[in-house]
Amino acid sequence: MSFASRPGAGAGSPAGAPGAASTSVLVVEDEPAIATAVARRLSAEGWQVETVGDGLQAVEAAARLTPDVVVLDVMLPGIDGLEVCRRIQADRPVPVLMLTARDDETDMLIGLGVGADDYMTKPFSMRELVARVKALLRRQQRAALVAERAAGAPEAEPPVVVGDVVIDRAQRRVHRAGEEVHLTPTEFDLLLALAASPRTVLTRERLLAEVWDWVDASGTRTVDSHVKALRRKLGADLIRTVHGVGYALEPAGGASGAPS
Repeated sequence: MSFASRPGAGAGSPAGAPGAASTSVLVVEDEPAIATAVARRLSAEGWQVETVGDGLQAVEAAARLTPDVVVLDVMLPGIDGLEVCRRIQADRPVPVLMLTARDDETDMLIGLGVGADDYMTKPFSMRELVARVKALLRRQQRAALVAERAAGAPEAEPPVVVGDVVIDRAQRRVHRAGEEVHLTPTEFDLLLALAASPRTVLTRERLLAEVWDWVDASGTRTVDSHVKALRRKLGADLIRTVHGVGYALEPAGGASGAPS
């Protein structure tokens, strides 16, 4: 099922920008009432929206449409949303917002581990859904601009070095103690935000604004879940929790290189 954007929506917006008529969203949801409601709300933003109802159709649609963002339910017939996310990310990295009926952090961490950028628990507000999709689109566009500038620069941007962690901003690659660590786009952006001010405690609200482009404190659990995912990949010793406040990047061995 496809929902076309309204005529003239997003006129003059750059491709991929929130509100651009050329922006495409794939909605994967097996409950017809939810799928229709989500698709209509997103298409009202001027986006091209297509919906599918099972996992195998989702993989096929993602390959065919190359959407700018995917809204993906976890519980699906055929193959579940986690496997769908694995497959579409292996084919082409794309921002994924997962929808789950369970408010279980274990499920959320698994979703983040297979490449999802964000998640929402049902029932959810359409207003918040739109805000989160817009945030994913803004981040995608920002990353593309950074990559474009890096490609055109006469010299490569110097890496950010914090202790034994090396963050290559141009190639968006991370190494710790000489070993490459594969991060999702969101995990990379979160690590870079923390690395910009090593040993400085950054509040959840600040991280939410800088990494996710949100100002709504209701999303702070998303920050917590992504920090846990980072610790699982980089080591539990790297990020310090300041209870009730936020997080700080603590360089191993006390050394740190100033990000340039």
